Amino acid sequence: MSISTLDIAQIRADFPILSEKVNDHDLVYFDNAATSQKPKVVIDAISNYYTRINSNIHRGVHYLSQRATDAFEETRIKVQQHLNAAHSHEIIFTKGTTDGINLVASSYGHSFIKEGDEVIITNMEHHSNIVPWQLICAQVGASLKIVPINDAGELDLETYKKLLNEKTKLVAVNHISNALGTINDVKEITKAAHAVGAVVLIDGAQSVPHMNVDVQDLDADFYTFSAHKMCGPTGLGVLYGKEDLLNSMPPYQGGGEMIKEVFLDHSTFADLPHKFEAGTPNISEVVAFGTAIDYLNEIGWDFIHDQEKELLDYATAKLSSIEGLKIYGEAEKKASVISFLLEGIHPYDVGMILDKLGIAVRTGHHCTQPIMDRFGIPGTVRASFAFYNTTEEIDRLYEGLLRVKTMFS
Repeated sequence: MSISTLDIAQIRADFPILSEKVNDHDLVYFDNAATSQKPKVVIDAISNYYTRINSNIHRGVHYLSQRATDAFEETRIKVQQHLNAAHSHEIIFTKGTTDGINLVASSYGHSFIKEGDEVIITNMEHHSNIVPWQLICAQVGASLKIVPINDAGELDLETYKKLLNEKTKLVAVNHISNALGTINDVKEITKAAHAVGAVVLIDGAQSVPHMNVDVQDLDADFYTFSAHKMCGPTGLGVLYGKEDLLNSMPPYQGGGEMIKEVFLDHSTFADLPHKFEAGTPNISEVVAFGTAIDYLNEIGWDFIHDQEKELLDYATAKLSSIEGLKIYGEAEKKASVISFLLEGIHPYDVGMILDKLGIAVRTGHHCTQPIMDRFGIPGTVRASFAFYNTTEEIDRLYEGLLRVKTMFS
C-alpha cells in the first residue's frame, strides 16, 4: 500500500521539530534508531502534568496525588494491553532498556545463575545486552557463549541450537538489531531455549516502535524496551516479566515504595510491580508515555509498518545505485535501518558533511563493536527511518551522498 502525501503531511505537522532548519536547510531526521521525535500531544502531556496534577504517587490521599496515581497506573495498563501481557503487575517501569536488562542480570542472574552455568548472547547485541552478562558471568563463575552471524547479518540458528544444553540458564537476544536492522525469529529462539529449561530475555528497544509485540504469543520470559524510541520521553523504559519469575526474584534496589514493612533489623517487600520500582519514579514521563501509545495506536500499526517498509525498500534501491556504497545488514527479514559505508571515506566525514546539508544520520559503531569487528570495519553510517519520514527526504540523502563522493574524489 502506498501512503498518501496528504496523510504524511498531516502526520509531520504533529511533530514540531520536523519544521526546524539546520544549517539553513530543512531538517531531515534519519536517526530514529537512536531516538524518535515527539508529537506535540506528548510534549503537551508533560506540560499538563506539571501544570495541573503534579504530585507524588501511591502514598497520598489528597486529590492531586490520586489524580497523578490514576494517570500513572493508566499507562501501566496501556503498556500491558500493547504487549498483551497477562497482568498489569507484570509491567515494571525502569529508566530504559539498559536498566531493564541490568535489573534482570542483577536480580535473576545472582539468584539463578551459578558457577559452571552458561549464558548465551549473540554477536549482534547492543553493548547493553552484552556487558551486564559479562559482569554476572565473571561474578558467579558462569560461561558466556556467543551465537555467530553470517555475512548477511543473520543469526546462525543451527549453531545456536547446538550451544543449548542443560547448563544453559539464560539466553539474551535482541528482537531487531539496531546496527543491521535484522529481525530475529525470537519466537523460535525462545522455544528452543525453553526446551532445555533456559529462560529468555528479549531486547525489544528496536522492535516495539515498529511492530505489534505479543509477549504471550512469543512466550517471552522477559521483554524490555525504551519509551523514547516510540515517540515517548527519555529516561523511561519498561520491563515485562512473567509473574512467577518476577515473584521469584529479589528486589533490584532498596528504598521507598518497594517495601511492605521496614524494621531496623529487617524489611519485607511490596508485591509486584512495586517491588522493583524503588523511589519516586519518572511520573510525568510515564503519564506522557501513555499519550504516546495512544498516538501510535491512532496512527495505526498497519500504517506504520507499510510506510516504513516503503521507505526501506525505496532507500535500499536508491542507495544501492551509488557506486562504492556498501550496505551492511542484508537480512531477508529487516526493519527500517540501513547501515552503509562509502568506499574510501570515513563514516564520520560522511556524517559531518550530511549534517551541513541538514541531514541527521548516526555514525560510528552504534554500541555494537562486536558487529563491526565481525565485518572488519571501524563503524558505519546509519540511516534509520520512522513513519513520519518521506521518500523525498531519502532523495535528499541520496543527493547528499553524491556530493560527499564528489568532495572526496
